[in-house]
Amino acid sequence: MTSRTIYLLCSAAPPVFDVAAVVESLQAGGWDVCLGLTPTAASWVQESLSGLATLTGHPVRSRYERPGEVDAWPGADAILFAPATFNSLNSWALGLTSSYVTGVAAEAIGRRIPVLAMPCVNADLARHPQFERSIEVLRSAGVTVLHGAGAGPLPDQHGERAPEGYPWRLALDAVEAAVRA
Repeated sequence: MTSRTIYLLCSAAPPVFDVAAVVESLQAGGWDVCLGLTPTAASWVQESLSGLATLTGHPVRSRYERPGEVDAWPGADAILFAPATFNSLNSWALGLTSSYVTGVAAEAIGRRIPVLAMPCVNADLARHPQFERSIEVLRSAGVTVLHGAGAGPLPDQHGERAPEGYPWRLALDAVEAAVRA
């Protein structure tokens, strides 16, 4: 039986195709996993949504609930936003919550829930000045952003890294360290 709940929030980047294995790894570590996807990520894994809901035991969320709908997820003990794309990371840092997952991540800061993010961006987008500003804004708000030398993956060239090259283990270990702290 699990006693800890994690929200795994994913943007549309190639590592999202490995999300079932990530859910299983989290569950093996004693986590109850709730999976949230950006609308584009949900469309990418559309054929797997039913299986992912069965695997997690919770509905996979990609939209806000309607007024009067009860939130089907239990409260979170931690949140991992990975892969976090350029668009999602910048939207989150700017407080733009039109996407369900960025809204959840933004509220988590105010709720003081441990939040970790691991970007998945290419080198061209990472050179945009807003990217580093957004990382700094999130870090100053208490978010652990796994990015940069010694902290997380570095940006890659277009198509350079396959989904299995995304350092999921780094993110999962960082979640464990954050909840122990």
